Amino acid sequence: MATVAVTDDTFDAEVKNSDIPVVVDFWAEWCGPCKMIGPALEELSDEMAGKVKIVKVDVDQNPNSPAAMGVRGIPALFIFKNGEVISNMAGARPKAALQSWIEESI
Repeated sequence: MATVAVTDDTFDAEVKNSDIPVVVDFWAEWCGPCKMIGPALEELSDEMAGKVKIVKVDVDQNPNSPAAMGVRGIPALFIFKNGEVISNMAGARPKAALQSWIEESI
């Protein structure tokens, strides 16, 4: 399952109302570290399909969701479970670190 692009309009439906945990990646096209973790998140989305959903929110196109979450820098990653934030992380990390963080959080 590939990552899902989420907008301000679809954020609640895709993230807060999801029946499985959701990793939200707040990113932008111009962000180098965001591009570094993109392929790892795509791979994890496939490898962890059914256990967790990974979504991406482009902060330039969708300013309301990151503002509501208090995002000040990107990449910013949040894990939602049952509609609530249970963990967050800022900055790029290697795939193994991202996977460990997700598995420990969910």
